[in-house]
Amino acid sequence: MCRFVRFEATRFASTPHIHSGSGFERKNPDKVSDSSKNEFKLNHAPDRSYIRRFDSSHIQRKHMSGHSKWSTIKRAKAVTDGKRSKVWARVTRDIMVASREGGGDPSQNPRLATAVDKAKSENMPKDNINRAIKRGTGEIEGADYIEASYEGYANHGVALFVEALTDNTNRTVADVRHLFSKYGTGMGNTGSVAFLFDRKGVFAIPAEDNDEETLFELVAEAGAEDLTVEDDGFEVTTPVEAFGSVQAALDEAGIKTMEAGLQQVPTTTTRLDAEAAKSVMKLIDHLEELQDVQAVYSTLEMDDATIAAIS
Repeated sequence: MCRFVRFEATRFASTPHIHSGSGFERKNPDKVSDSSKNEFKLNHAPDRSYIRRFDSSHIQRKHMSGHSKWSTIKRAKAVTDGKRSKVWARVTRDIMVASREGGGDPSQNPRLATAVDKAKSENMPKDNINRAIKRGTGEIEGADYIEASYEGYANHGVALFVEALTDNTNRTVADVRHLFSKYGTGMGNTGSVAFLFDRKGVFAIPAEDNDEETLFELVAEAGAEDLTVEDDGFEVTTPVEAFGSVQAALDEAGIKTMEAGLQQVPTTTTRLDAEAAKSVMKLIDHLEELQDVQAVYSTLEMDDATIAAIS
């Protein structure tokens, strides 16, 4: 039988909250044992949103993460920011690399299937999608894109992880380094912030026409880790190796997703006031505008006040 764990509503600005299976406790972060490092951390006050974790012994309830909130805002922003041509360029590169690495059949290549679904959701013409696949498989000539990542810190100690697809690494690293130097504290070495993120599969699913219990059972059986219940839908988190099986289960059940892909999910977040958050977002926005950058992930805590200030 599942049990529900109540979290206290008091917010502690500097001390993370760590939940264990036996209850809720506060710990000094400097005294957390090695065995506790992988425990679920909570540093927010609870609201109506919560996470259900796929553990047979208990279900956890917690505030929707800043990552989830920002994912929601980014989806809305993408519809209204007037950058469709840039979105198409990014999706095209995704399709090319996915088809190069895993073949041109979306039914046998989960990463390609995700990229094609993204292209369709952005109203990319079918001919463009097919050309991108053929460029990736080498059937027609095209640029040879490689994956690259860059790490560093924005102001106020916020870590940034930048993912890029580029046909010219010298150009890309120079562009990224310039922005980190201008708006942040400088670009770091490989591994300087990567430990603050976990690579996960993430599915955003609308609430309309989807029942929580049915969805919970479906994705749990397919290998998912978390089901986050949000005001406007659900967010399912999976290990990288279970991404394809969860995607297949959702497709077979006829469940549409608003977003699906592999993301760098922060393991900890930094809460800032509105003005400080704006300065961090200035760097993130400039990085996202670079032609080679596919995604920018950060440890910035996106609470309601911060989102309102930067929206």
